[in-house]
Amino acid sequence: MINALITWSLKNRIIVLLFAGAIAAYGIYAVKETPVDAIPDLSENQVIIFTEWMGRGPQIIEDQITYPLVSNLQGIPKVKTIRANSMFGMSFVFVIFDDDVDIYWARTRVLERLNYAQRLLPENVTPTLGPDGTGLGHIYWYTLDAPGHDLGELRALQDWYIRFALQTVDGVSEVASFGGFQRQYQVIVDPLKLNYYGIPLMDVADRIKANNSDVGGRKFEQSDMGYIVRGLGYIKDIHEIEDIPLKTVNSTPIRIKDVATVQMGGDLRLGIVEENGEGEKVGGIVVMRHGENAKDVIELVKAKIIDVEKGLPEGITFKAAYDRSTLIDETIATLKEAVIEEIVIVCIVLFLFLLHARSALVVIVTIPMSVLIAFILMKWFGITSNIMSLSGVALAVGDLVDAGIVMVENAMRSISDDLEPAA
Repeated sequence: MINALITWSLKNRIIVLLFAGAIAAYGIYAVKETPVDAIPDLSENQVIIFTEWMGRGPQIIEDQITYPLVSNLQGIPKVKTIRANSMFGMSFVFVIFDDDVDIYWARTRVLERLNYAQRLLPENVTPTLGPDGTGLGHIYWYTLDAPGHDLGELRALQDWYIRFALQTVDGVSEVASFGGFQRQYQVIVDPLKLNYYGIPLMDVADRIKANNSDVGGRKFEQSDMGYIVRGLGYIKDIHEIEDIPLKTVNSTPIRIKDVATVQMGGDLRLGIVEENGEGEKVGGIVVMRHGENAKDVIELVKAKIIDVEKGLPEGITFKAAYDRSTLIDETIATLKEAVIEEIVIVCIVLFLFLLHARSALVVIVTIPMSVLIAFILMKWFGITSNIMSLSGVALAVGDLVDAGIVMVENAMRSISDDLEPAA
């Protein structure tokens, strides 16, 4: 059969060349379309459920949130296992599916069960799904280089401007903020004064909540003009909180400032983020969506950062703390270098030993063609171009070169023996 195939190929060279050209063109297309990453993604095919109930201990979180969620998530199709972790104020549930399950189908099934399990949880406790990323989704870390700026202002800038801008980039699942202070209004109540005026603590919280809202009125018409009546009541500064009335004693209003101290402070922190011993930093982590091309997403993020930087206050710039594209570029460069070196060495070896340029060309052509065919198969089977797969291609090229040299040398020797006149 092999002899027949060789004979047919020699008789139909144009068809063989056209077929090889088609493979080369499709291989180049596969090289461009195959997702590129630094390392293979071996993480579990999982959906993360995060629930927050601040102020509660791990045992309460376990009994009232984690256990009801895990119990009701049992029975979802194609689930491998379910793991959970309860800690102070937070619950994490990891639903791990089979490797061949589509991640978005899995998220839909989990969301259906959460709608049912919501009624079993405490009031005002809402579980949420984690980002549709993977364990290797952290592709880009950045910090804000802003000498002399307040950490609270930088964190507010990160949360309300930078994060939303970067989340619009195609392929980005989430931008997680870290560092700094999350600014908040803090009301420090004096219990002795509350007891003196007979004001329950919950009344203070209810009054603040009731006085922090806008209300709608109706349309008022006068002189052929229409006016929309609204009540603007959102809190804008500390003094508005201090002047909120709690009750009246002998025709004298008792305000928040009479029983408490109002200040601007930061939320409770469990740690800090420091860079190279230069002090605390504020920044973000760009998480890539499942199945995206890491190199392309990083390039889009960098282009977006340039646009976002134009709208930052003077003196604030981005500083890359981790950029996976550097490792990706070095991995690709290593493969290119290996292939080029092998082609050059093969040319030299074949020419020196065979003294025949066309024979050397036969082996040289097989190297890039084999690499392109490998990329075609990688695209078909959904394998990303990473340091493991590309290293395998480079090693396979070495074996291919050895086999090609042996076959060409054997063919040349056989042809030479046939051409020699009989003694």
